[in-house]
Amino acid sequence: MISHLDHLVLTVSDIEASVHFYTRVLKMTPITFGHGRKALVFGRQKINLQLLGQESRNRAQVGSGDLCLITNWSMDRVIQHLTEQDVDILEGPCTRSGAQGPIQSVYFCDPDRNLIEISSYET
Repeated sequence: MISHLDHLVLTVSDIEASVHFYTRVLKMTPITFGHGRKALVFGRQKINLQLLGQESRNRAQVGSGDLCLITNWSMDRVIQHLTEQDVDILEGPCTRSGAQGPIQSVYFCDPDRNLIEISSYET
């Protein structure tokens, strides 16, 4: 029935700070859609950004996100890039279980303390 994820929404405290972080650290592309809303595009997916209380249909809180993003970079290159961007790695590299098998992962937080996991499938 479900074929893939189209987008997800993160509730953040400062949309511009989040756009800056995700474009600088994760190389995502910022876009504006709808009535001036901001999103971050990567591959064929996007992350929509919203402020707390902006959307009455959900109850997400600032910092409640936990994302696993797959990279096509080597884990050494990811770690080097995160270090160059002054991102504190909380854990990793370590082996985890991805949707399609074992993955190598590193963990860090965005400015709102959403947990970000960057992973690559073992070859």
